Amino acid sequence: MSHPTKVQLIERQTSHQWYINFPAAIAQAMDFSKGEQVQWTIADKGHLILSREAVPPDPIDLKKTPPSSPKSKRS
Repeated sequence: MSHPTKVQLIERQTSHQWYINFPAAIAQAMDFSKGEQVQWTIADKGHLILSREAVPPDPIDLKKTPPSSPKSKRS
């Protein structure tokens, strides 16, 4: 899932504030709550990592199984 988002800047006399808004579809898919605290980590100049302290459980428990190994044929 990918959504383009603009970085916004509000310039005041004494401060500058930068904003990045989450599109509603992403916030809903991630099950964010109003006022939830998150933490940004700079991975490099092209990637930010957003981390949450309290992660809600997945609505569906997906069991991941490793791919089965190919069966060898005997002659």
